Amino acid sequence: MTPREVPSCHSDVVGVQAAVGTPVVALVGNPNVGKSTLFNGLTGEGRDVGNWPGTTVAVGRTLWTHPSLGEVVLVDLPGAVSLDPLSPDEELTRELLVEQPAEERPDLVVVVMSAVHLARGIYLLRQVRELGVRTLVAVSMLDVAHRRGIHVDLEALSRATGSPVVGVDPRRRHGHDDLTDAVAATLADPVPAPDAGAPADGAMDELAAAEARFAWVSDVVAAATTRSETRASWSDRLDRATTAPVLGPLLFLGVMWLLFQATTTLAAPLQQALDSFFTGPVSSFATSVLTALHLEGTWVEGFVVSGLIAGVGMLLTFVPLMAVMFAFLSLLEDSGYLARAAVVTDRVMRSIGLPGRAFLPLVVGFGCNVPAISGTRVLPDARHRLLTALLVPFTSCSARLTVYVLLATTFFGERAGTVVFAMYLVSILLVVLVGLLLRGTLIRSLGNDPLVLDLPPYQLPMPRLVATSTWRRLRGFLRTASGIIVATVVVVWALSAIPAPGRAGSFGDVPVQDSVYATTASAIAPVFDPAGFGSWESTSALMVGFVAKEAVISSWAQTFATAEPEAADEPGALGDALEASFAASSGGETIPAVLAFLVFLLAYTPCVATLAAQRREIGLRWTLTGVAVQLVVAWCLAVAVFQIGSALS
Repeated sequence: MTPREVPSCHSDVVGVQAAVGTPVVALVGNPNVGKSTLFNGLTGEGRDVGNWPGTTVAVGRTLWTHPSLGEVVLVDLPGAVSLDPLSPDEELTRELLVEQPAEERPDLVVVVMSAVHLARGIYLLRQVRELGVRTLVAVSMLDVAHRRGIHVDLEALSRATGSPVVGVDPRRRHGHDDLTDAVAATLADPVPAPDAGAPADGAMDELAAAEARFAWVSDVVAAATTRSETRASWSDRLDRATTAPVLGPLLFLGVMWLLFQATTTLAAPLQQALDSFFTGPVSSFATSVLTALHLEGTWVEGFVVSGLIAGVGMLLTFVPLMAVMFAFLSLLEDSGYLARAAVVTDRVMRSIGLPGRAFLPLVVGFGCNVPAISGTRVLPDARHRLLTALLVPFTSCSARLTVYVLLATTFFGERAGTVVFAMYLVSILLVVLVGLLLRGTLIRSLGNDPLVLDLPPYQLPMPRLVATSTWRRLRGFLRTASGIIVATVVVVWALSAIPAPGRAGSFGDVPVQDSVYATTASAIAPVFDPAGFGSWESTSALMVGFVAKEAVISSWAQTFATAEPEAADEPGALGDALEASFAASSGGETIPAVLAFLVFLLAYTPCVATLAAQRREIGLRWTLTGVAVQLVVAWCLAVAVFQIGSALS
């Protein structure tokens, strides 16, 4: 991997333009203390937040304005246990705080720490103070600490640390004004000299410095906290069930089944309304305009109505489906349950040579593979990062969900929700099996480290945070998919409008089976004959799916020259065409062929955006290796599913 160029905290990055001399304030803290939630609340930005460590794997940077503060640049640094890095995200935090020249460091560092684990935050504070920068302490989770019998005296903490201290509740946006006033006041203070205790050269000096830090931390905690006897919290009692060796995995599977069952049922009415809007009023209006311009019946009408409107309409009909899934995931995340899921899967992760922490980027992959690839940066071992990045494409991203729903409702009726749930179970099994395969062949000598994770307390999800998280993910889906899908739909339409060499017709007036699009797919289709879907219609959909899985349905709609379904669970004419196509290509073994297609869609090469993310994180050679593994696994599984299913039917 090539070394990255680390920007200065004072440099203009990610589109932030600030006047020369604008103060820079950096948020730093241990993972899972609410740092990014605080960043979002102060600035209105939409950084990813989650109830687990490693949510922030890159630097967030934006302008923060307030009447009592003026304008500052607020920087959200990746979570760090200390400034002695054990992972790339911690290394980035160290580089920006420690290894930059003094004039390039932040003007103020706000150390966010949890009242529940105060000692860890104080140790990080000590290291920051040794740099000779202004510091301010923001203590979160005071209510949780109180319920656990831990009482933090903020004034005593300020006296003991020598830094201003403010209590905050990022989830409820309490304490923002106090923090803003404290930031303004601290920025006006002179830059302090470095605290004594910074390590000098030599291992013994570093050891002595660490011992001095621990002693100082112990004294601060003793001066600022008191404890009272408390009974085990309801959160602790609930954890006995949710993390139990047998009951925990069963509960996890039950929760996931409910998630996908709800996804396949709740979104249908909204999907129908949106699709009716685009196939009805919008298409009719466009046709009327083109008729007035004397363009009816021309290739222009086909391009506008069957290309652009169909593409945009298809994308927007996915919105309810994505919104339901993202909302449920946000509920699970904000409640604290997903952190328990990491504990439940720890044993499985370690069986393939990955730490339980690898579950975190993998679970992100079920939403979108692209940020999941970036999320591998939270893993300290380069081999763990490599293996996880190769396994992420086997997690079934939300883009595949739309195809699952269409095929499941077309061929399985009321059992559609269970079929979709089964696809996600297959995805988990693939992650495990391919992980074992890679560990035994390409990537060996992996460690088997246990998961070390602070479980956040269970809490009632906050509607505002759930809505914000859902909208942020939905907006990201639309931003990522919109341009790709529209471009793909237009290209598919253009290729379908061009007659293949030696075939009759002209541009915009050619039977689809005689087009360049169909003949190209027909040349590849025989590869899939053993899997039961060796038709050019299915092959062309997979070709388009390589660019973006969301475009598979629109490809089918254009291929079969039918309107798209009014809702994913009401496939209509497109569903009838699919039934006929799979029946013909499979020799009447329709269900095994559909299952084989679903398995291939799950396992084969991810979208081009995921490949680009892989190339950035693990290099071109390993990305191409991953593509080869995915294609081989997908084809072998699809053939096995069809052949076994046909033999048993």
